[in-house]
Amino acid sequence: MPSTPTHCPYCALQCGMYLTQGAEGLQVEARQFPTNKGGLCRKGWTSAELLTHSDRLTCPLIRRTRQEHLQPVTWTEALEFFTERLQQVQSQHGKAAAGVFGGGGLTNESAYLLGKFARVALSTPNIDYNGRYCMSSAAAAANMAFGLDRGLPFPLSDIAEADTVLLAGGNLAETMPPIMQYFDGLKKNGGQLIVCDPRRTLTAVAADLHLQPVPGTDMALAYGMLHIAQQEGLLDRAFIQARTEGFESLRGQIASFWPERVERITGVPAEQLHMATIMLGMARKAIILTARGVEQQSKGVDNALSFINLALALGHAGRAGSGWGCITGQGNGQGGREHGQKADQLPGYRSINNPQHRKEVATVWGVDPDSLPGAGCSAQEMLESLGDPDGVKALLVIGSNPVVSAARAGLAESNMHKLELLAVADFFLSDTAKLADIVFPVAQWAEMDGTVTNLEGRVIRRCRAVAPPAGVPTDTALIAALAERMGCRAQFPSDPHIVFQELSRASAGGLADYAGITWERIEKEDGVFWPCPTSESPGTPRLFLDGFAHPGGRAKFHAVRYRNADEEPCQEYPLYLTTGRVMAQYQSGVQTGRVKALKNLAPEVFVELHPHLASQLGVADKERVCVRTRRGAVEAVAHVTGSIRADTIFMPFHFGGSSRANLLTNSALDPISKMPEFKICAACIEKMDRTSSKQAISE
Repeated sequence: MPSTPTHCPYCALQCGMYLTQGAEGLQVEARQFPTNKGGLCRKGWTSAELLTHSDRLTCPLIRRTRQEHLQPVTWTEALEFFTERLQQVQSQHGKAAAGVFGGGGLTNESAYLLGKFARVALSTPNIDYNGRYCMSSAAAAANMAFGLDRGLPFPLSDIAEADTVLLAGGNLAETMPPIMQYFDGLKKNGGQLIVCDPRRTLTAVAADLHLQPVPGTDMALAYGMLHIAQQEGLLDRAFIQARTEGFESLRGQIASFWPERVERITGVPAEQLHMATIMLGMARKAIILTARGVEQQSKGVDNALSFINLALALGHAGRAGSGWGCITGQGNGQGGREHGQKADQLPGYRSINNPQHRKEVATVWGVDPDSLPGAGCSAQEMLESLGDPDGVKALLVIGSNPVVSAARAGLAESNMHKLELLAVADFFLSDTAKLADIVFPVAQWAEMDGTVTNLEGRVIRRCRAVAPPAGVPTDTALIAALAERMGCRAQFPSDPHIVFQELSRASAGGLADYAGITWERIEKEDGVFWPCPTSESPGTPRLFLDGFAHPGGRAKFHAVRYRNADEEPCQEYPLYLTTGRVMAQYQSGVQTGRVKALKNLAPEVFVELHPHLASQLGVADKERVCVRTRRGAVEAVAHVTGSIRADTIFMPFHFGGSSRANLLTNSALDPISKMPEFKICAACIEKMDRTSSKQAISE
């Protein structure tokens, strides 16, 4: 039977797999690929089931008034409805009244074309994507410190060869299980793993040392380790002098973070701080990794910078086998922002505010550079502006479900009702699509060709294995059709191979240079690491070995100041609420929530709480409780466990409707990255018999 080599549609590990056509449809087989080495998680093994799911959207749906239900229509009717409504909004309110909200699961080709569509066909500055909720804080920190952002500036294989790895704010054993083989290799080779997390997760169980800090105190922990490193003579002064700048400005910051003070702030014993610092400082090769727990905060950039400061001071950056890196979450969170979905970026990681960058991209697009709009607002800012006098009044959402995934989701939902047009492109009727005036069906991952860029910066190929249902277009075909109906004169190819060739030209000379990458080369070489400026270039698996990307080649320390979370516990809301993922579900659950085997493993929203807290509240394991914050309340099943701090509760964010954890979260933004504070807010738990309603309360 014919088999198609491709990659899993879920996380940024992008595991290699085969899709084989059998009597019962497509079957998944594991593939030996450098990232997963034949491993797959449960989500990957069941990914093909969604291709023939009965909930699949196969024709456009519209409602002409908000009182009507969505009704099937022809493509001609759908395209006319969209263009007439959108042109009416822009004619009445201006070009910027249109907004585009993309997704970190789109291919590079779709993301590139969507960015072009917003800037050229709609002439709006307002485009952003759910990747803003993923890597934006780490990306900003990397740009500030190194001059270039790529999630991992080294291949995954370096993890197994390190002496020590520190992972802060990530639970990889559940979120991307196949990656754990690299940590198993680390341990097998005599290396040591340190995990920093308020929960004793499956990943923390595998660690040699688990640091369990108070949520939001990550920067204090990193500064405490840096203070100890200086005291113990572990700083790499030769590296600091030769390859960095700004360390002297940091001295004043770290001086006040002596171990006993850090213990009071973080709750991490001073002895553990010493142990972790010695493990990192004495290592010949060490890697520091940060993930969403550190970054999804209103001080996420500063948190990431504090761990980068630690890596630089110890000399664990810009050297083979050592470095700081960020664990990307979404399947194409990396490529999705490199090529135009992010509000302030053009293809190739160019800045939309840089006149030369605008000219270079406009030349490829065949438009006047002055016709390109400037930077728009971030994802969360866009959602909170919907319907405002100067805000977005017509929104196209593609590949995302912000009604579930946005912080302060109740506000995002209520604002969508204010829109004059909400259009959603998806393959299932998501919570966001249910609110839409028009829904476009689109092809799924195995029904279209394209590329994605994984967490290593490795550009890989997803290959079409089957045709989509009759009448269902690919993302690129839909975007091209919309541009044509809008009367756009610029070229919008629908063939993803041609789109990639244009993307490569548009990225040439940029920081994320794909000019030397072709589909054929990707298949031949098991992916190509960017930057790859020419066909003769081998690609760049390891960045910064010869110098950092700042002019002069030096990395920069940043003396960031410690501050509290935007919202701290109080008498009314005495607990820290943090959110995250579980193994059996992904993102907002639109896909994995429809797979029976995964649904059985994680059927509903729950809240983890410590036995001491449960005892105080009189709550038993599996009892239904109400979790409440200043923004609303959600009913959940209590999971009583000693693996979490007594002052902290945890909820997964995969569930929709009244079970949305993000009805509770705080939308306070990091001033640089505009990342909302998903990971920390003040909360309380109440027994259900003490509440007046079992329904969620939201804005």
